[in-house]
Amino acid sequence: MRSRPKQASPVSLLQQSDVRNKLLLALSPDDFASLQPALRVQSMLLRQVLIAPHTAIEAAYFPEEGFVSVTLDGENGRVEIGIVGREGVVGASPILLGDGRSPHTHFVQMGGRTLRVDADVLRTAVEGRPALRLLLHRYIQIQYVQTAQTAFTNARGNTVTRLARWLLMCHDRIDDNMVTVTQDFMSFMLGVERPGVTASLRALQKDSFVRKHRGKVEILDRDGLLDLAGDSYGGAEVEYARLIEGRSEPLE
Repeated sequence: MRSRPKQASPVSLLQQSDVRNKLLLALSPDDFASLQPALRVQSMLLRQVLIAPHTAIEAAYFPEEGFVSVTLDGENGRVEIGIVGREGVVGASPILLGDGRSPHTHFVQMGGRTLRVDADVLRTAVEGRPALRLLLHRYIQIQYVQTAQTAFTNARGNTVTRLARWLLMCHDRIDDNMVTVTQDFMSFMLGVERPGVTASLRALQKDSFVRKHRGKVEILDRDGLLDLAGDSYGGAEVEYARLIEGRSEPLE
């Protein structure tokens, strides 16, 4: 007697109360339900490219743990122009603004997990749901603010200030005080020579703002880093609190 083939078990739907991505948590239950069947849990591996430049974007990614760097690549190297973690979504700008490609590389800077949704599903959901469209467009605006502040900091700030801001942005997107990163990678992301990063880290450690470990930097004094970063940090964070969370309190 021939046995019947086994049927695939149904995929259990991810519940909104179980997600960690702040954008998904900010959605109304109905708007979340429009994406719910298409959300797929996916690991993010260190240095994994989620979106390659000048290629068709097949999906958007809502990080749950870890974060993603957005970089501009040129003949003389690569420089980071943005960071996306559990507060945001990777790939929304080109998908929702009518392009479907990006000139930038989006790769995993700190491993973790993400929720993947096909680009076509996201477009369809946004077309029929004004509140979902508004929320994601507001997040795109916040990304523009972050990129503009990066340009301001690179033009006006010294290496210590830029490093303090970068460490704060990484710290915002993790659950503890330990940022996993090498000095070579910091040099790469900030677009400065390694000796400059080494000297800046020593300065931050001397003032007890951070402690260096092998392949990691421990944040000891966030308030001290905030004072040092000054107006190079906070613009995008304030806009996120206002546009996404509905808050107007100053940064702590």
